[in-house]
Amino acid sequence: MDEFALSPPLSTRLVTERLVLRPPKTSDLPELRRAMRRNAAHLAPWVPRPRSGGDPNSITAVSKSILSQRRAWRQGTQYVLSIFAREPDAPIIGKIALNQVYRGALQSAYLGYWIDGERQGRGLMTEAVKATLDFALGPLGLHRVQINIMPRNAASRRIVDKLGIRSEGLALRYLEIAGTWEDHVMYAVTAEEWSI
Repeated sequence: MDEFALSPPLSTRLVTERLVLRPPKTSDLPELRRAMRRNAAHLAPWVPRPRSGGDPNSITAVSKSILSQRRAWRQGTQYVLSIFAREPDAPIIGKIALNQVYRGALQSAYLGYWIDGERQGRGLMTEAVKATLDFALGPLGLHRVQINIMPRNAASRRIVDKLGIRSEGLALRYLEIAGTWEDHVMYAVTAEEWSI
């Protein structure tokens, strides 16, 4: 495995027909906060509830998050990418992340993502997931990527279905989301399957 597979540079950019994906920068702070605030209600049913009294969209929380994500990128434990439309002065329209990256014999990660509510239904997230899987199962050198989706999240399930990612079954009460222990359908793809 080459060195790039273990530590891709923070200047990494994934470019698709309609999108640019890149690691967050500290200069993204105002735009990222706007995107998160604009989508708070849209994302609320699908994300863990914030700690009591905590505001995940505060300047401090978002700033710490960006710094933590950049540190994790350098350490090879997480790869977060901000999603931009390929338009002049395009705002951040979503985020996609390879979380809990395990090396050694496992060589795997979990994939999570969200897109601006006003941009849903256009195939943009399918494009972003495909580009991220190409990166993960190619240059990043991972062998397996898992995506866990609540059964009622039809939009997210359509994405993995379109990309031919297989279901591995249902995990009961898998994650606490919005204050409730939610079942999740477990999807996964390996490098051998993705290269077919």
